[in-house]
This record gives sequence, C-alpha cells and structure tokens, in this order.
Amino acid sequence: MILIGDCGSSKTPEIRKMIDEYEDCEVVPLLDIDIERTKGYDGIVLSGAPILLTEEKTDQYIQATAWIKEIKIPILGICFGHQLIALQYGGFVKKMKEDRDFQDIEIFEESALFARLPRIIQMQEDHCEFASVPENFKLLASSDTCFNEAMQHNELQIYGVQFHPEVSGLQGSLLFENFYTICAHLKG
Repeated sequence: MILIGDCGSSKTPEIRKMIDEYEDCEVVPLLDIDIERTKGYDGIVLSGAPILLTEEKTDQYIQATAWIKEIKIPILGICFGHQLIALQYGGFVKKMKEDRDFQDIEIFEESALFARLPRIIQMQEDHCEFASVPENFKLLASSDTCFNEAMQHNELQIYGVQFHPEVSGLQGSLLFENFYTICAHLKG
C-alpha cells in the first residue's frame, strides 16, 4: 500500500491513477500525516501544491513533515514534495522563471528511479521555484531551465523530482513503475 500525501495539487488524481496501476494507495492531506500515520505503508508519494514555498510561511510545512527524516520507507516527492524534502534536509527553495511546459531532462547519475528510461527524458514542468540539493543527496538530473530536476538521498530510498511524471505520458508512467519496484523490493 502506498500513501499519497496530498499537498493540494489538482494533479493528485493523476498520481493516484498511476500508482493504482501497480499497488493500492490511499490519499491523505499532507497536514494530516504524522509519524504514526506512515506506519503500514510500503512507500509514500508527496504531491505538488498550488502554493509557493517562497511566499508562504514554511514553518507549518516543515513541522508537519518532520517525519520525512524519521521513516525508513521509500519516499518520492513531486514538485512541492521535492522541495519539502530539500527543506527537511537543510536545503533551500528559491524563485525562478516560470516553467509550465515539457522540458528535455538529462539523467546523468544512475538510479533505480530512472531504470529503463533513456538518458534524455521529456517531462511536464509546472513550477516557478527550485530546490537546492541538500547534503547527503546526489543530483540525478538537470534541464536547461532547472538545475535540480531530480535528486536522491545517498543512503535512503528518498527521491525528489521537480517535474510532474503523473502528467508526462509513458516516461512518467515508467518512473512510477520504477518507484513501485523500489517499494516492493524493500518490502521483501
């Protein structure tokens, strides 16, 4: 079972549809999730959001997602979720030029998240902020418009992607399949 932390994105139903192809899932509002709520799941996906972390008071989101650093199951953060992971691990989020189009993204670091995907993928963007790569994370992919398109924790199965695989067609679907495979492998 996969937990989807809904950060208020209009794309959350698309995430659910992608996950449902491989595994049962439950959608729960992000601010309703705590460490106890994460128990019994094989993985967690954090959605995008219709707010900007550079314009909101981030304390409520940082406090509400402290469990990210405590759990040991795989996490995939998408857009806002990616940025929350960066903030939890000491990174920062800054404004950038708005990007709401498909972009070519270059994968230059091997990762199970990108298994069976080509070195250059096309993914839908929908953001005007970017996250730094925190300590203990490695940069996996970049584009011409965003340096940190994807990152992975050096020791844990924690991933963040700035783009939106849930609305990116077959390549996005394959990324979700890869995340499911990561979760299933760790589950045993």
